Amino acid sequence: VLPSGTHLVGVTGASRLVLGYGASLAASSRAEQIMLSGLTFDGASRPLPEKRGLLTIRNTREFIMRDCAVVSAGGTGIVLESVDGELANNVFTGAVKAAIFSLDATGLAIRNNTIRNAGNNGILVWRTEKGDDGTIVSGNRIEGIAARDGGSGQNGNGVNIFRAANVIVADNRIRNCAFSAVRGNAASNMQVRGNAVSSMGEVAIYSEFDFEGAVIAGNTIDGAALGVSVTNFNHGGRLAIVQGNLIRNLVTRGKAFVDQEARGIGIGVEADTVVSGNVIEKAPVAGIWLGWKEYLRDVSVTGNIVRQSRIGIA
Repeated sequence: VLPSGTHLVGVTGASRLVLGYGASLAASSRAEQIMLSGLTFDGASRPLPEKRGLLTIRNTREFIMRDCAVVSAGGTGIVLESVDGELANNVFTGAVKAAIFSLDATGLAIRNNTIRNAGNNGILVWRTEKGDDGTIVSGNRIEGIAARDGGSGQNGNGVNIFRAANVIVADNRIRNCAFSAVRGNAASNMQVRGNAVSSMGEVAIYSEFDFEGAVIAGNTIDGAALGVSVTNFNHGGRLAIVQGNLIRNLVTRGKAFVDQEARGIGIGVEADTVVSGNVIEKAPVAGIWLGWKEYLRDVSVTGNIVRQSRIGIA
């Protein structure tokens, strides 16, 4: 248990803490000014309880974790609840569930980390109820994310944002995820900028359900069933800018014009959205797919280039 003022400093690659038993390897609650540096936290693949991580940090101010490794967590690598601070230059490998789970953050930055081979998700930024969060997720390398627990999109994501507003996801390299690179659910004012995305199993960048405001700009997407989706106007999802993205090599799974889940679409939007300056190539169904009837309102589609697609704009 880490009290206020704890500084644990190790030699990178040499200082190794291995879980023998217990709910977490290290934990803090209602503490402040904790710093972890140069340590390897090894979960030895021992199963962890629900709502606990190999590291569990709760209600903690000024939490800093740098140059550490979290390996073989038998659940989630690190669980943060009501935490402000920074996770930077760490390596997370082999977590059975998520590498990083943040709930109700109070000013968090997740920067320049490497996340590989997580069972369900790379980074989760969630809130108990809809509200301002402001977490910054930038410069991370995320790859090899599975969906071990299944589902229709809650698992298999590089970055998953749920109910958290004003989150920035920028300049990350995200590759080989079972579902999405970035998935925002009821995440208002989300910014997804400058990410390099490849080899996604479903929608590469998703803004869905009860959100107002999304900026999806300057991303490169190479390989997905759907490049960018701004959807669920029927649940209040509206208001977005989709601009300057390069999207190519979309794929279908099944009969594209029969099964809506087959995808093969570059960009799909529904309500109160500008789609401009995007370049889309090789979309087997449609380059840009707009909503229909009550699921289409105030959409402007201008200045895009669509190549080698069955339909340009549908």
